[in-house]
Amino acid sequence: MTLIRSAAISTRLAFQMPWRRRQVKQMCRDGKAPMSVLFYHRVADSVPNPWTISNREFERQVDYCREHFELISLEEVQHRLESGHSPRPTATFTFDDGYAENCAFALPLLIRHRIPCTYFVTTANVRTGEPFEHDVRRNAPLPINTVEQLRAAADAGIEMGLHTANHVDFNQVRSIDHLQREIVDAKADLESMLDRPVRYLAVPFGMPEQMRPAVLQTARDCGLIGICSAYGAYNLIGDDSFHIRRFHGDPEFNRFRNWLTFDNRKNIRRPDLPTSDILDDSDDETPEVTYEECLST
Repeated sequence: MTLIRSAAISTRLAFQMPWRRRQVKQMCRDGKAPMSVLFYHRVADSVPNPWTISNREFERQVDYCREHFELISLEEVQHRLESGHSPRPTATFTFDDGYAENCAFALPLLIRHRIPCTYFVTTANVRTGEPFEHDVRRNAPLPINTVEQLRAAADAGIEMGLHTANHVDFNQVRSIDHLQREIVDAKADLESMLDRPVRYLAVPFGMPEQMRPAVLQTARDCGLIGICSAYGAYNLIGDDSFHIRRFHGDPEFNRFRNWLTFDNRKNIRRPDLPTSDILDDSDDETPEVTYEECLST
């Protein structure tokens, strides 16, 4: 079924490519070229799961982006959104969670090619070394980045960002104290570990229901300069630069190319975010979003 789906995507992409290219050329002439921000979790050849991509496939995607896009940082994405000028299509690399294996191949590859990258980690897992609950549930616990690994990557030019303290689902958070612990206290904790400022937050799961007004406001209030979602969208001139939109670096190459080849129909379909919010001291009982649901967007 995967091969059939991949072939169908490839055929559709080939048919639509001339139209999409004309569309992007016009956007470039207008200074409104799309900015794509990719997110990954784990690059490794062992213990495959829906949030792991192989070393070979990751390198293939990096090479594709180097050939077809200007590779820029999150800060430059924000600068172009704020200036109202984006002269050419761009791609930006980010990682979520903090898997130790990323230090074996993925991060050295990006560092070697001087490709900007922001690497988001959950502070509690880094502090304790405990594996992520979503891996434990699959009976496949995986090693977590150490503080020493993160410091070494930061020294080599990788920007470190926050992915909350406990990989929390913000759709379950009902109290102000809980929100503060997961963002404000976790930011201070990560800064103390790294001995450098932390500027960005990637919201775990990153779907519209997690991108609540209270989450964005708390991030602003504690000095973060940007917050990343993960529900699948481009960054376009006119968008709020504080909210950086991302899509998954899909291990299936045709799906990956399909997302990176700008299609305005995806932009038209992107969801609205919540506009109202209530925080109190009630229990957090909303069911958690699964990784599979997040990556299926």
